[in-house]
Amino acid sequence: MYHALQDAIREAESRGTTLATVALEIEARDQGRPVEEIRDALRRALEVMRGAVDRGLVGDLRSNSGLVGGDAAKLRTAAAGPLADTVFREVLMRALAVQEVNAAMGVIVAAPTAGGAGVLPGVLLGLATRHAVDDDRLVDALATAGLIGAVVAQRASLSGAEGGCQAETGAAAGMAAGAATEMLGGTPTQAGHAVALAQQGTLGLVCDPLGGLVELPCVFRNATGAAIALAAIEMAMAGITFAIPADEVIDTMGEIGRDMDVRYRETAGGGLAQTPTGRRLAKERLTQIKRG
Repeated sequence: MYHALQDAIREAESRGTTLATVALEIEARDQGRPVEEIRDALRRALEVMRGAVDRGLVGDLRSNSGLVGGDAAKLRTAAAGPLADTVFREVLMRALAVQEVNAAMGVIVAAPTAGGAGVLPGVLLGLATRHAVDDDRLVDALATAGLIGAVVAQRASLSGAEGGCQAETGAAAGMAAGAATEMLGGTPTQAGHAVALAQQGTLGLVCDPLGGLVELPCVFRNATGAAIALAAIEMAMAGITFAIPADEVIDTMGEIGRDMDVRYRETAGGGLAQTPTGRRLAKERLTQIKRG
C-alpha cells in the first residue's frame, strides 16, 4: 500500500483513473489475488454494513449497560427537526444504528475500528440512498476508504488507546469523506482535500469512554464524525481546497496522539468519563453488568 496519500492521488490523476482503481490494483498485487477477489471481499463487507444498519434501525437493541440503544430509530421515525427528510438525517441515523449494534455486541465491520465503525457505512449508505448509487460504486468507495485508512495506519495510528478518538472516529471521518467524494464524481485531488478537511476538524479529539465501555460518548461521536465528513465532502466537491496536504494533517494527528495525556487515550481516566455524572453512571452500570 501507499505510505503517502499524495502518491496515490498523483498516480490516479496521471492515469486518468480513480483512487479506487489504484487501491484495488495495489491490493491485488500485494496479496497475490485477482482484483475481482478483492472486490468480492469488499462486497461481503458491504453486506455486513448494510445488515448492521438495518438491524440498528429496528430500535429494540440495548447495550449491556443499558446506556445505549434506540436512538437511531428515533431519527428514522421522528417528524420534527430542521433536518427531517434530508440526506443529513439519513447519514446520522445510519451511523448511530451501526454503533448501537456494536454496543449490543452485534456484527459490524471495523472501519477502521469498532469504536469508529458507524461513520463510513453511515456516510456511504446514506448518500447512496439519496443519489441512487449502485453496489459496484459502493465497493469502489470501500476500496478508496481502505486506501486512506491504510495511509493513516502507517503514518499515524487507528487506535484510540494510542491516539485518542481522533485516531478512530477522526480517521473514519477522513476515510468516509474521501471515499464518498470520489463515489459522487469527485476527482482524486478533491478526495484528498476532503480527507484533509475532515481530519483537520477532529484533531485533538479525546477517547474518554464511560467505564471503559465503547458506548458513551463513542456512539454519538460517530454521528458527529459523519457530520464532519459530510461538511468535508460538500466543501471539497464545491472546489474548496485545504492548504495543508492530507498527509501532513495525518502526520499532525499522529503527533498530537503521541503527546496526548494517557487520561485521554481510552483509559476512562479523564474527559467525560471523569465528570461526576460519568463516574456515577459508570459505577452503576458496571455493577449492573457484573450482577447480570
